[in-house]
Amino acid sequence: MNIQNVLETKVKEAVSTLFKAELPSVEFQPTRKDFEGDITIVVFPMLRVVKGNPVQIGNDIGAYLVAQVEEIIGFNVIKGFLNLVISDAYYLADFKTIDANTTFGHVAPDTANAVMVEYSSPNTNKPLHLGHIRNNLLGYSVAEILKASGKKVYKTQIINDRGIHICKSMLAWQKFGKGETPEGAGLKGDKLVGNYYVAFDKAYKEEVATLIANGTAKEVAEKEAPILVEAQQMLLKWEAGDEDVVALWKTMNQWVYAGFEVTYKNLGVDFDTLYYESDTYLLGKDVVAAGLEKGVFFKKEDGSVWIDLTDEGLDEKIVLRSDGTAVYMTQDIGTAIQRVKDHPDVSGMVYTVGNEQDYHFKVLFLILKKLGFSWSENLFHLSYGMVDLPSGKMKSREGTVVDADDLMQDMTTTAGEISQELGKLEDYSADEKQDLYKMIGLGALKYYILKVDPKKRILFNPEESVDFQGNTGPFIQYTYARIQSILRKADELKLNGFDGLKELHAKEKELIKQLQGYPETIQLAAANYSPALVANYTYDLVKEFNSFYQNVSILGEEDAAKKAFRVQLSKKVSDVIQSSFKLLGIEVPQRM
Repeated sequence: MNIQNVLETKVKEAVSTLFKAELPSVEFQPTRKDFEGDITIVVFPMLRVVKGNPVQIGNDIGAYLVAQVEEIIGFNVIKGFLNLVISDAYYLADFKTIDANTTFGHVAPDTANAVMVEYSSPNTNKPLHLGHIRNNLLGYSVAEILKASGKKVYKTQIINDRGIHICKSMLAWQKFGKGETPEGAGLKGDKLVGNYYVAFDKAYKEEVATLIANGTAKEVAEKEAPILVEAQQMLLKWEAGDEDVVALWKTMNQWVYAGFEVTYKNLGVDFDTLYYESDTYLLGKDVVAAGLEKGVFFKKEDGSVWIDLTDEGLDEKIVLRSDGTAVYMTQDIGTAIQRVKDHPDVSGMVYTVGNEQDYHFKVLFLILKKLGFSWSENLFHLSYGMVDLPSGKMKSREGTVVDADDLMQDMTTTAGEISQELGKLEDYSADEKQDLYKMIGLGALKYYILKVDPKKRILFNPEESVDFQGNTGPFIQYTYARIQSILRKADELKLNGFDGLKELHAKEKELIKQLQGYPETIQLAAANYSPALVANYTYDLVKEFNSFYQNVSILGEEDAAKKAFRVQLSKKVSDVIQSSFKLLGIEVPQRM
């Protein structure tokens, strides 16, 4: 039973009965900790339909509710706030319902309407870096939260496997590689290819400097450096299907895919479908031609095709160049349409892309809407801010990025150092310790990034993230492990049920209230595409449990029913911690 729904009906009934007025809605909020009560009704909005003193109105409604609703056993009015006291019997009955629900908080999926969530979408000329980590964690977590909220979800990415940047790595390998392979170099394939991207940039800068020294203007030198011209020629050969160039492209991309796969596995993310830019870069031209006929687009004198979005507060945007070649927007239009053709049950899409592309997605979504696609109403750009380190911004051309694999390894090492300082792992084998360090390190990394609203920029501090105190992953993991220890000891006691229990400790009541908020948190997080809501809910739950743990005896309680209830309440808290952390892609340890 949802007590808020019951109260809404009864408050409207009270206003009708007592004041002969119709109340359109009732405003609720949790009761402040310094007042007695469990749920608060805000009286002030009622003054629009009920004339009188808000304190007196609150008292009259409170008395009516105590008489009419058996779960309401008391009330008090502070200014215009009616604080209601709910019976222990209600909370006990509701906890039994929560406890019996093995998928508590999750809703069965609506298989008719799927959502496609795109994330990662890397270039195949370099390894994944810290920015990709935020992208992957956000996209994966949002996909899992949407699933839990009742949506069917496809996880996807578009791999940017073609273009001039790919040819730069290929050309540098041809020139400087001497046949080097990942196996021969002892390197992951994405790292090897990334090294040649950096090597290209170094050679290019040297050539530009030489040209300038010999009297060539800087702008001309940057366009005419021989190595850049060669890379552009290589791209033309690739587009023409040159066998040697395509063979090299396939080989080097395969190296990168193998490297990415290792990173994704270590990061704990996965995909249901993959799209490749080499397959999609020609998509969209037919859509532009059809849109031109309908008058959605217009052609300029030079033959280029545009859309005018000035009435929407945006600009004119090119969708096809004068020579008939596509721009990124053309591809994105075509790819979105292709995805719905491939998955006819898709009725919405989420694009996890940095906030520097905000304008691009406003334009894309508007174009698809003007083209008449009904699903365009359900497109969302999961825009996020950059991740900085104390040392500053990252530049992949110069090889100064924070490599994703290195960062994950560093987090594991840091977690190990801190865990060893704290002790308590004497009976762990070397492998068990390593697994635990990885779980703590990755948990710290993921939680630190996901607890922040996606739109905000993050300054990532590795040491701060692995703190075992405060709003961190390890603090929550430690609480989970502490509960597992309680449960192991409780198993030996062979406890019976808690059916005879009539009264609750205030801390027990608060903990049940916190558990009650889990289903709504999932729905809110899904509606806002924000894992931060799940992360911070979990932290609040853990804080509430630790307050309960410090103030109430669990295994030391003499009353058998109370002891059994407290053990079961602790277990449900740990279930919800595990469930919510799974939505964030974080594992929880049995011991710490």
